[in-house]
Amino acid sequence: MGALPVFRWRLAPDGYATRRQLRARGLRPGGQPVAAQLERPRRRRGPLVAYLYRVDLAKPVRPMTPARWAALAKANTARRICPTCRRDAGYVIPASLGMCAPCAYPEQAAA
Repeated sequence: MGALPVFRWRLAPDGYATRRQLRARGLRPGGQPVAAQLERPRRRRGPLVAYLYRVDLAKPVRPMTPARWAALAKANTARRICPTCRRDAGYVIPASLGMCAPCAYPEQAAA
């Protein structure tokens, strides 16, 4: 297998798309290999790279089943439960805190 074709940022030919662009069209890569890449130069670091897939080989996004909807709802509910006080915080617990705001800052909650 040869090297991937490299295009400059915003200069990819028609027929190629990133994962996000495919998703916006209701498509997914569908197991195809990366077809090309975009590079956006930066001053002091290496270039930003985005991988491109062929649109003609992309497959439709699989529909959500009732079981997948239920699993997603359960996972989102678990992200709202504080591991310290075991209460529903009413929002997704930030990973930076690892607990709800009243547990993370008890001195402010008491005031």
